Amino acid sequence: MMTTERSKPLFIGTPCVIVLLSVVAVTSQGSRREHGPPMPRIPTVISEFVFTDAPFKECHASTLVELPDGDLLAAWFGGKREGDPSVAIWGARRRQGTWSPPEVWAREPGVPCWNPVLFRDRHDGIWLFYKYGPSPRAWHSACRTSTDGITWSTPTYLPGGLPGGLADSEILGPIKNKPILLSNGDVLAGSSVETSTSWQCWVEISGDDCRTWRKYGPIAVPGTVPGVPYGIIQPTVWETAPGKLKMLTRSTERIGAICTASSEDSGHTWTPARPTSLPNPNSGIDAVKMKDGTVALVYNHTRSGRTPLNIAFSRDDGSTWSLPYVLEDEPGEYSYPAVIQTRDGLLHITYTWRRRRIKHVVIDPHAVASRE
Repeated sequence: MMTTERSKPLFIGTPCVIVLLSVVAVTSQGSRREHGPPMPRIPTVISEFVFTDAPFKECHASTLVELPDGDLLAAWFGGKREGDPSVAIWGARRRQGTWSPPEVWAREPGVPCWNPVLFRDRHDGIWLFYKYGPSPRAWHSACRTSTDGITWSTPTYLPGGLPGGLADSEILGPIKNKPILLSNGDVLAGSSVETSTSWQCWVEISGDDCRTWRKYGPIAVPGTVPGVPYGIIQPTVWETAPGKLKMLTRSTERIGAICTASSEDSGHTWTPARPTSLPNPNSGIDAVKMKDGTVALVYNHTRSGRTPLNIAFSRDDGSTWSLPYVLEDEPGEYSYPAVIQTRDGLLHITYTWRRRRIKHVVIDPHAVASRE
C-alpha cells in the first residue's frame, strides 16, 4: 500500500429494488461486444434534453444532484467553446417534469470555467464545486453553496498552489465526479490533475462537511506507460463495505482501459491502480452504487472516439461486469456522464450530447433486470 498525506485546511462558511442482473466478466483487449454483435439498447423511462435553446454555442461536463424535495439540479460549463474566456458554469432545475431555462451559476472574469460538481451533504446543504483558469494544467478550484438550490453564496476559493502547476498544498476538490459520504461520516472526493509530464490522481477527504480537506495519494498505475508515471485521472469512488473503498478512473489512450484501485482504511491508503477489462478512450466515466448493492457504470465502451456511450452493471463491486447496454451509438460525441440514484430507486444520467446539449436519461433498474 502506498500513501502520501498532504494537508491544507480549507475554511468555508456554513452552506452548505432489488436488481438481479446476470453478470459476466467482460474480456480484456476490447471485449467481444466492441467488435462483435450489436450491443442491446437500454430501456429508458425518460429521454430528454435539459435545454434545446441556450445563449452559448457549446457545452460539456454535466453534473447532477437530487434535492430533498425530489427536484433535480443539473450544471455544466458552456460558452463559445471549451477553454474560451466566455465559458461559465450554467445550471437548471427540474421540477414537476420540466427543466427551467439555463442560467449562469458561476463565472470568473477573464478566464474560462470547467467541470462543475454538485453535491448534497448530510445536512441537505448543496455544494457547487467548479474549476477556473486558462487550462486544466493551470486551473484552480472554487465552490458556492445553497440551502434551497435557488440562491447561491458568493464563491469561496479553495487553497491554491503555484500558477501553472500543482503544489502539494493545493486543494482541487472533486475534479469531475460527485463526492461520496462514507459510513464514518467523512466526505471523500476523487481528484486529479493533468500536468505537462503526467496525470496524477488522489483523493481528498473532509471530516467537517466539506470545510477543510486532506489529500491522500498519489494513486498510480506502476510502470504501465513509459515516461508517464501515473496516467489516470477523474476517479469515481464507492464504498464496498464500511471503511472499504473501490475506485475506477479514466486513463490515457496508451493505457486504453478503465483502471481500478482499492482502499481498506476509508481512503487513507490505496493499492496501486491497474487496468481493468473495460476499454477507455481517454474519456470521463461515472459510477454509483445502488441501494441493493449493484454498481452502475456509465462509460464509452471503446478504445477510440466518444461513441458509443454505454452503461454496465456489477453485482460484485466491480470485479465482473454485465455486457454493456447502449445509451448512444450514433456518430458524434456522447461523453462525460454523471449518474445518481434518486430516492425512488430510478437511475438518472446526464451527459454531453454532441457538445451542443446536455441530455437527461432515466432508467428503471427493474426493467433492466427483466431483460436479463
